[in-house]
This record gives sequence, C-alpha cells and structure tokens, in this order.
Amino acid sequence: MTEPMPNFIHWQTSEAIAQVPERVSLPVVETFHSIQGEGLWVGCSAFFIRLAGCDVGCPWCDTKHSWDRQRYPQRAIADLVAEAAASHPTFVVITGGEPLQHDLTHLTQALHNADLRLHLETAGAHPFSGQFDWVTLSPKPFKPPHPDLYSQANELKVVIQTVTDFEWAEQQAKLVQPSVVKLLQPEWTTPDSLKLVYAYVRQHPRWRISLQTHKFMHVR
Repeated sequence: MTEPMPNFIHWQTSEAIAQVPERVSLPVVETFHSIQGEGLWVGCSAFFIRLAGCDVGCPWCDTKHSWDRQRYPQRAIADLVAEAAASHPTFVVITGGEPLQHDLTHLTQALHNADLRLHLETAGAHPFSGQFDWVTLSPKPFKPPHPDLYSQANELKVVIQTVTDFEWAEQQAKLVQPSVVKLLQPEWTTPDSLKLVYAYVRQHPRWRISLQTHKFMHVR
C-alpha cells in the first residue's frame, strides 16, 4: 500500500499547481518512475517526463516513436506536477524527443514550486528555456547545439558509434566549461562501440564511460 503523502507536501504541490496558468499543457509521450540509467547520476530514483517532438534525426535513436509530436496528447502541467510529486523521486528528468522544442518555463517553475529537483536531458538543438538544477547536454552532429546551451551544461554526454565520433566529442568538449563532467556513451546497438570507448578513455583520462545501465537491468 502506498504511504500517504505528508500534509506539507500536499500543501506544496497544491500551491505549485495553483500557480500554473490555466490551459498550459505540453505533448507528452510518457511519464514513469524508475532510476536514472545514464551519466553521473546513475542509480538515483528519478521521475521521467518524456516530451514529444524531435527534429535532430539520430539514425540510431532508441526513442524514434517520440519524434512526431502530433501523435501524442497534450497534458496539463498541473497534472504532471501532481504525478511527479506523488512519486517522491530524488529528481525529475525532463527528456524527449528533444524537450527544448518546447518552452519549458511554466513546467519547470511549477515543478520547482513543488520542491522538486529538476534535470534536463537535451541535444541542445534549440534555445534554452526553463530553470534546471542539472543539465545533461548530449550534442549530435546531425543538428549541433544552439550556442547558448554550452554555458548551461553540467554534464557533456557524447554517444559513440564509430571511431570518427571521438573527433566530434573533442570538438564539443572545447566548448563547455572545464568543470563540466565529460562522458562517452557507447551506442547500444553497435557491438564494437563499447571496446572503442573503453580503449579511448584509458588514453584520455578527462573522459569517463557512461553505460545505459537501465538496459542491462531490463527496466525503463
């Protein structure tokens, strides 16, 4: 049985929802409570809000079903806040698709008002919007990041499919602050990518390996 939410959390969530402008909504592919499977925060409890729509066009994308925003219903921001708060996650992850296709100002304000920590996962292909506690920038050569994204990044995560992707990774690393965590993530369906990343990180110690641990665990 789910434990009842403490009264003060009920109050915080109600106050946050009350401040959301009426009829504000976003196209949502799915919401779910799981663990963060990638990057520096791997293993932490996370509530995911996957927004619809993407124009980056990665050929190996594992969420191609999210690209067409017209396929998915609009969901009220107030409902998303209530669902996220009820999950009691360590943080909420706004992902996609490409979430920055949307203005995230109202969504992030409402989630923060409910005392929720917010993380963003983005390719950075559109101008930055919203307020986040952590930004994972995963730039793609198919549609490079908007210039204002580099100063927002806390974590740089580059997907590696072939040896030529390392050049792209190094180019992107020069554009973020030195303190940004730098990660190379093997492309899941390419058998040799893990060996390539393993060998590269041993020779280039400023990089770390990011694995999609949720796929090893067979969870979302």
